[in-house]
Amino acid sequence: MKITQVKVTVVAVPDPPLRNCLGVHEPFALRNIVQVETDEGIVGLGEMPGGKALKRRLENLAQVLIGLDPFHLEVLRQRLMALPDTRPKDYAAFEVPCLDIQGKALNRSVADLLGGVVRNPVPFSAYLFYKFERYEGQDDDWGEILTPEAMLGEARRFVERYGFKTLKLKGGVLPPEEEVRTLRLLREHFGSNYRLRFDPNASWSLETTLRWLPALEELELEYLEDPVAGQEAMAEVQKRTRLPLATNMCVTEFAHLPSALRLGSVKVILGDHHYWGGLWAVKMLGHYCATFGLGMSQHSNTHLGISMAAMIHAAATTPQLTFASDTHYPWQEGHDIIKERFTFEDGCLKVPSGPGLGVTLDEERLHHYAEIAASYPAEERNDVAAMRRFIPEWTPRKW
Repeated sequence: MKITQVKVTVVAVPDPPLRNCLGVHEPFALRNIVQVETDEGIVGLGEMPGGKALKRRLENLAQVLIGLDPFHLEVLRQRLMALPDTRPKDYAAFEVPCLDIQGKALNRSVADLLGGVVRNPVPFSAYLFYKFERYEGQDDDWGEILTPEAMLGEARRFVERYGFKTLKLKGGVLPPEEEVRTLRLLREHFGSNYRLRFDPNASWSLETTLRWLPALEELELEYLEDPVAGQEAMAEVQKRTRLPLATNMCVTEFAHLPSALRLGSVKVILGDHHYWGGLWAVKMLGHYCATFGLGMSQHSNTHLGISMAAMIHAAATTPQLTFASDTHYPWQEGHDIIKERFTFEDGCLKVPSGPGLGVTLDEERLHHYAEIAASYPAEERNDVAAMRRFIPEWTPRKW
């Protein structure tokens, strides 16, 4: 079997105005859909964070795939990484479609290829965002969420709709006292049976973080994610708290591990197959975490069903990934480019049962969202520029 063609399509799907420390999500989220075709007619699917610039990069890199056997992933890795400025995420863009091809050829799931399922269903966390009301022309029944009381209402709906048992609050938006008050309301309402996480996105200063540590410790957070920027500052916080610190910002590749371990910067790493170098890299990260006594979860960005499927296969086959994974999937409100729709039960998703990733591309929807992307001016996501539509003088701040 040989790879004959690689097709990359930029799609733009509606995204609600979710707030973060940089600003707000744009009206449309860009994703790149990768299709790797073979001489036997099997097509493997992949998905990456999107944009026209990345599309051009992936199309240029894809030339090294032509003629390769999709089972020979190490050969593919060596060829790609030998090119100038190639990064692990470039390899990840093609590894997942090749694994999808392998599974389809063998009539086995990607989970089987990765060593077999060790947990099914796979638990996920509710990803709670402060938000503006809605973008013009978009359906959004969540409304404005810019107070602790409104966030409690959002969390209750997430639990009622999807059954999540873990709640993660994206912070760095309101003043620290208001975000701590939000966490208190969540803890008071849901009690000790629900796990709470807090992620200020490194927007807090070291001084602010130390000031609020006692209050956060009282809330018995499952973990505190990236309150400050950089491994050194994270290590200083970790020395002063019994709360586990987590990160998807200061440890995002294997080269970052030695210094993080030496400094004692974190206790939990949020892996991401898009950035760490594919699904096998997530598996490898699990072994590192076990060796050095670290916990493991999965990071999420705005994503569609192909990435959702890959995340499920990764979590289902990585024993060390014991923390519920993050996901933006509920926020997509049905906007997707696959025919299947993932349905949460008790905050969990079942491993797809079909061959490969177990999902099927919806060509009509792909074309529809590709047309939107073609007319959308943004080259890549820019939360600061989007925020200036609401507040022209906006500049991200450090609390």
